[in-house]
Formats: sequence, C-alpha cells, structure tokens
Amino acid sequence: MRIAVGGFLHESHSFAPHPTTYRDFVEPGGFPPLCHGAGLIDSLRHASVPAAGAISAVEAERATIVPLAWGFANPAAPVQDEAFERIAALICALLSMALDDGPLDGVYLDLHGAAMVDSFPGAEGELLRRVRAVIGATLPLAISLDPHANLTEAMVNLTDVVVPFRTYPHVDMKDAGARAAQLLFDRIRRGQPWEKALRQLDFWIPLGAQCTLMPPMESVMTERAAIAERSGIAELAFCFGFPYADFPGCGPALAVYADTRSKADEVADEFLSLVNLREHEFTQELFSSSAAVAEAKRLTATTKGPIIIADTQDNPGGGGHGDTTELLSELVRQQARGALVCLINDQQSAAACHAAGEGAIVSLTLGGKSDRLPYQCSARVERLTDGHFMLTGPMRAGNPGNLGPSALIDIDGVKVIVVTRKMQALDQAIIRHVGIDPASCPILVLKSSVHFRADFGPIAGRVIVAVAPGPVVADPATLNFQHVRADIRRRPAGKSKG
Repeated sequence: MRIAVGGFLHESHSFAPHPTTYRDFVEPGGFPPLCHGAGLIDSLRHASVPAAGAISAVEAERATIVPLAWGFANPAAPVQDEAFERIAALICALLSMALDDGPLDGVYLDLHGAAMVDSFPGAEGELLRRVRAVIGATLPLAISLDPHANLTEAMVNLTDVVVPFRTYPHVDMKDAGARAAQLLFDRIRRGQPWEKALRQLDFWIPLGAQCTLMPPMESVMTERAAIAERSGIAELAFCFGFPYADFPGCGPALAVYADTRSKADEVADEFLSLVNLREHEFTQELFSSSAAVAEAKRLTATTKGPIIIADTQDNPGGGGHGDTTELLSELVRQQARGALVCLINDQQSAAACHAAGEGAIVSLTLGGKSDRLPYQCSARVERLTDGHFMLTGPMRAGNPGNLGPSALIDIDGVKVIVVTRKMQALDQAIIRHVGIDPASCPILVLKSSVHFRADFGPIAGRVIVAVAPGPVVADPATLNFQHVRADIRRRPAGKSKG
C-alpha cells in the first residue's frame, strides 16, 4: 500500500498582535521546520508531533510512505495568504506527482484544527477542499487534530475520520497520529466509509478549564473513553475548541464514527448530554498580578517546591507575544528575590545583552513590544546562549528548541530569561539551558496557560493562575467578536439554583 503523509499546523488567534508569516513556518520554535519530500520522514520521525506516530504506524503496516509537505508555526494572529498558498500548493503539488507515480491507497494529514487564514477563516476546511479536488471524493483520508480544534462541518464532511489528542497538556500527540493512521488502514480494509454524526456545543470552554489533569475535563475524558469502548464505535472525537477565533465555526464540537447512522447519533447525543450537564463546572480560580505575587511569596515560607505563577494571558502557545511585563514589575516591586521569569520575548534587549557581554550592567527597555508597556530597568547580564537546545519534557521530548540569542539577566534579585524568538514556557529545558535548575527557584513565572503542567507540575509546590496583560484572555467573552455564532454562550452558564 502507498500512504501519503503531510501536515499544516497553526492555532490562530484573531486578536493576537502579530500575523503569521511564511518565515514562521520555516523557523518555528520548539518544532521541526517546514519540510517536504524525502526529507520529511527523517525530520519528523523522532519529533514529538502527531505525524511521527503516523509514520511509525504506516511503517508497522509495511506500507510505503509517500512524503508530502509538513509545516508548523507557533500560535499568533491568522496566517497570511502567502504562507497558506505556498504550503497548500506544495502539499497539493506533491499529491499530484504522487498520483502520477501510481495509485494511492490513503492519505494522512497532521492538522491543528484552529487555523485561520486572511482569506479563509476555516483554513483546514479550505485545505481539505483542495486536497479532495486532487485525490477525488472516495480515496480514504484521515486527519489528526489538536483538541483545541474548532471542528467544523467541512472538516468532518471532507475526511473519513478525525482523531484529536485526548490530553491537555498534549502528551499523546504521537498516539493520536498513530491512531489516525490505524483507522485509515481500517477504513481502507472495510472498503466503505463509516457513518458520521457531528454535534456542536452551545457554550465555549475557557482555555484553563480545558485541562485534562483536573476536573471537570479529567472526568469528562474518562467517560468519553468508557462510552467509546462500550459502544463499539470507531472513534469519538471531542474537540474543546479554541475560543479566540472570530469565525462562525468557533467552539467545542464532537464527531462520532460508527457502522450505522443510528449508532453514531446515539453515541453523539449521549456524550453531548454528559458534557452539557457539566457546563457550570468549567471555571477557574484567577488572581490579579499583585495578588498572585503576594500569594506566591506567602506560600514559599511553608511549601516545598517552586510556587508557579502561570502568566496565562500572555501565553505564546495561544497567540500571546510572550513580552508583557506586569508580573515582572510586581516581582521586583514586592522584592520576590530568587524568582525567575520564563520568559520575555524581546529581540532588541537580547541583542543589547549580547553586545554588553556576561557580567555587564545594561539599561533596558524590556519587553512591552506588543502592548507598548515595556519595563525600564538596569540589569546584570548573568549568562548568554545561542538559544539552541533539545526539549526533554513529556510534551516535546526530542524536538529542537530555538529561542535565538538569549540572555539570563538579574533585576534586583529577580532573574529573567530574555529571548529573541517566542516560545511557550512548557519545558524545563528552557530554564536549564541558561544554567538554572527550575526546582531550585522559590517562584517561577511561566508564560503558559496549561501546557507547563506536564513538565513543571511534578516539581510544583502550588500553581497560581494570574491575570496579567495579554491577548489570551482568561474570559474570551470580553473580546470584540464579530463573526461567531449568535446563539453560542461565550462563557459557561452558572449552576442553576432551586
């Protein structure tokens, strides 16, 4: 058998400050760069990406992999047309050439599910439309998705099966890719598609409340697995949604694949009802910046392990620029000596530190490029690096880290990692690469919403979620949406009384 493998991954935030360019796919941080053709397999095989799991599964079936193109860019504002057109054209051209070489038995695509393009708000639907135009309506096509996907009718109609990750933090990316490939082989062997049922939820789930390590999502996903197993269906795909995408398809949704339409509908309705009953539980305790730092300082006296402050609203993994400084200002103001901020994305300040050299005292206008609120400071340059290292945590072990020229600086006893290229603070290797053991820090400020819990959770004494400036707002209902469904609740409804 011949199986084509490719991918296009981006999580698009309609209100983020910086657009996503073609260069962002060529030089991503924490993921392999844009690759295509023969080099794709070697680039992805050992990376923590869904396509790596699919490659292993295809090889286990002794099928021939036909490499297409694969590209990832870190979350930001929607993808520019040029970037999408170039990558989509590359995928489709390679598909066309593959068909010239002989019949394909199936296609696997590694997609995110929350990509938007300037001209195509539902980017995955548009890419899949083009792929179908090349391969025809009947060739089996399977995709894996990030659970933050805004699953749309087009995505379901144009594919044979969708398989989202089950976890957030995402520690099962390879497993999802492998399962999608395995279901692709099942679809090929059965000779006909499964029946499908799509359901959209009527409310958004806040990003922090989507964490599968905590209730209610933890128990929701446990029940999802139980329902899928006892019903004997092929797949129950639950996507939590990415509530920062201003288009009609924004929101949580689920798709069920079964032998009969009645079974698909039955299971879809059962699971939808289960999630609806938990709607009022999708909430999260939040602290202001000043209260978060004060609480962290109080806890360090009695708590073993670092107190982690999650800077959720400036999360580079959700579209933040990773450069707001309110929490840093509070740490210095409250004299939180020994605290570490990971990280501030500021190319100019990183360059100034490298020009000054280790041991130098530099005056910086630090961060604030995205909100025009930089932090004026005098800092000592403690360590300089080229920003290259290997990620080691549960989410991205084996992926290359590339922060560009980076510096560890000290501001009145508060340490800050200053970088040239943004990346979510989800892996301890980011901190270790500047010579610090994260477990030795009394307070860690991490620009992340949930993903940090996979690697930092085991060492944390306590986690505090702070509401500091940034576009990944804890309550997306406060954003000025123009194109979402009129009938969707932009925050979960409270528990009814009576």
